[in-house]
Amino acid sequence: MSPIKNLAQYYVDLLVKLGLVKFSMLLAAALVSFSVLIQACVSLVLRGDIENVVIIRSVFFGLLVTPWAVYFMTVVVEQLEDSRQRLSQLVEKLKQMRARDVELHLKLQQNIEELNQQIEEREKAEEAREEAMQDLENEVFEREKTQVELAERTALLRSFIDASPDLIYYRNTHGEFSGCNKAFEDLVGLTLNQLVGLSIYDVYSDQTTRQQVEATDAKVFADNKELTYEIWLSYPDGKKACFEFRKLPFYSKSGELLGLVGFGRDITERQQYQDALVKASQDKTKFISTISHELRTPLNGIVGLSRILLDSKLDTEQHQYMQTINVSAITLGHIFNDVIDLDKLDRSELELLPVDTDFPSFITDIETISHLMAEQKGLRFDMERLTSLPSGVSIDASRLRQVLWNLVSNAMKFTKEGGVTVNISADYDEQYANIEFEIEDTGIGIPESEIDSIFGMYYQVKSGKDNLHAVGTGIGLAVSQEIIHRMDGEISVSSELGFGSTFNVSIRVPVAQVAAMPSSHYQSQSSLRIFMVEDIELNVTVARSVLENLGHTVEVAMSGEEALQRFNPENFDLVLLDIQLPDMTGFDIAQILRQRYAHLPPLVALTANSMTDKSEYLANGMDDAISKPLSVKAIYRVIEDCIEHHLKENKSVATSFETELTISDPVDSMIVAEAPIVGDLSSELFDIEMLESYIEIVGVKPMLEGLDMFAQALPEYLADLDGYIERWDKHNMESEAHKIKGAAGSVGLKRLQQLAQKAQSPEREDWQQSVVSWIDAIKQNYQADIEQLKQHLAKSY
Repeated sequence: MSPIKNLAQYYVDLLVKLGLVKFSMLLAAALVSFSVLIQACVSLVLRGDIENVVIIRSVFFGLLVTPWAVYFMTVVVEQLEDSRQRLSQLVEKLKQMRARDVELHLKLQQNIEELNQQIEEREKAEEAREEAMQDLENEVFEREKTQVELAERTALLRSFIDASPDLIYYRNTHGEFSGCNKAFEDLVGLTLNQLVGLSIYDVYSDQTTRQQVEATDAKVFADNKELTYEIWLSYPDGKKACFEFRKLPFYSKSGELLGLVGFGRDITERQQYQDALVKASQDKTKFISTISHELRTPLNGIVGLSRILLDSKLDTEQHQYMQTINVSAITLGHIFNDVIDLDKLDRSELELLPVDTDFPSFITDIETISHLMAEQKGLRFDMERLTSLPSGVSIDASRLRQVLWNLVSNAMKFTKEGGVTVNISADYDEQYANIEFEIEDTGIGIPESEIDSIFGMYYQVKSGKDNLHAVGTGIGLAVSQEIIHRMDGEISVSSELGFGSTFNVSIRVPVAQVAAMPSSHYQSQSSLRIFMVEDIELNVTVARSVLENLGHTVEVAMSGEEALQRFNPENFDLVLLDIQLPDMTGFDIAQILRQRYAHLPPLVALTANSMTDKSEYLANGMDDAISKPLSVKAIYRVIEDCIEHHLKENKSVATSFETELTISDPVDSMIVAEAPIVGDLSSELFDIEMLESYIEIVGVKPMLEGLDMFAQALPEYLADLDGYIERWDKHNMESEAHKIKGAAGSVGLKRLQQLAQKAQSPEREDWQQSVVSWIDAIKQNYQADIEQLKQHLAKSY
């Protein structure tokens, strides 16, 4: 079957290859040839030869049969080919169907798997749904339970909040109230439902309260942190209460700012208690100040008179008694200082006032008084300067003197025989000096068990056997230690019982240049006509004395209105204007004068304030400015800078007066023959340069008269000041303190001037807490300062 199949395939391939015509011709030739061959073979077999007719007949038969054979074969071939192609197509389609069947089978398998998976997932989802439903039911149950508990807790929390006496509220970012507690409802007189949605302008009727609440709200939002402040609020019945409020912002979980929460605690009782404490402290301070003042006055008299008597002719016994009186009075004075400083420590108002101090002179003062005390007790006293000492340092000399006096007096008090030695050493450069004081005694010593306690407040060391020594009031060493610590120094002690004690004090202070007192004198060669506007009589007296002794004439107006009425620019060469007058300022007067007149003499401001920049004075119509009290240097500088410049601009009147500045030798001076000596005065208590200049010009007698005038005027100033303090009238307190400052400066009382400067400065942070103590310090010290200066002047001249 395979050969036939191959032959048929060959036949078909040949037909396709040759085409129908060529194939038919080839087939015809083949058939004819086959027919001839067959006939020839048959004829040859049957007859033994081949006849032509046989060949012809074979050819004819072959030609006749060939078309039909070709047609038949062609049709058969075509059908076979067509069948083959259909079969091939069927086979191909079958293959495709088998492939599709395989594909469908695979897809069916996949679908079955997916279906099984979906069924499984659906079963799981159903199980999960059932579980979720169960969880949901549980969650709903828990939520209902939680809501019940939350409602209970909310009610409980609300009860707690409402039970709180503190105010609680919260507002949104628009400033509208969103909630509050019962205490706040009682404060504003509104229920929670009424309050919600209202602003502070709807709730608070007082404008000041609104402004304070609004300002603090803005600060909380701006700084994004809590704020605590105090505020007075009114209840609907008019009752006022002081609350300490704490405000803080609050946010959502996403960090969005929702508003602020406020908590207010009624501190009215606490405030009243604090006010009572403040008043009690002020009363205590006033009591101490009054007692100190009342005791200091006779005590200073005792000290002064005893000093005078010590310089007089006394026998030995009288001299010894007088020394005892003098030293006892000085000791009592230092105890007063300790008591006052203790009160200041309690009020945290103890402060240091460092000034440039002549250090060798300071040491000499300590040495002098210590010698007196030692001599009175029959002890030896030595002061050893172990190294060279700086000529000047910046220290609070009175405080350091108080410390050294406490240590020296204690040393002498604990010493029955032998003596006390003070060793001083210093290591210094151009900027700082490290100074050490060593106070050594030969006394009874201090038990080792008590060394760590002697600087404690009110602690007293006892000698045991004879109970001879108890350290004074028990406050001197405590105050001394505090003072040294505030000087950034240290104080320590070493002692051996029965062999004495040694106290070491070390301080580090700035080195200062202490100017030498001028020995030359200024002299003006011509007279000026000066118009001065000043409202303090003492300042007028002092300034007039200086100016008239310099050869000038002075006309005075005590107020701005009087000055404007009496002033004529043609009658004066110089105008001195006090800045702070009762009815107007010196700037106001300068402005009015410049509007009225085209040509004016120089206008010079007089100010009791410290002056570092004259631009303010020049911008307000002044030609120059000088500080009070008037110094000779300042007067000459004004004459040189203002008058001469003014004369150059106004040559038409320049010939009437020409001023020249010269420095003459003291021997040729027409004012004084010899410069006064005030170098042994304390530069922290007195304005030595001013005093030198003033006494040089006017002499001692006007100075003493000025001190008497100040002593008479100051009690009235202080009485007025006390009245203003009781009413807490800040404006008049400042004004009255300014008068005291100017008056004190006019007579060189530097310490009083500085205290008054503080009292007239309400812009200082510590002013409200300290102004009373500053004024009390003036009361305590003014008589002593005046008396000390008077005694020195009487002694020196």
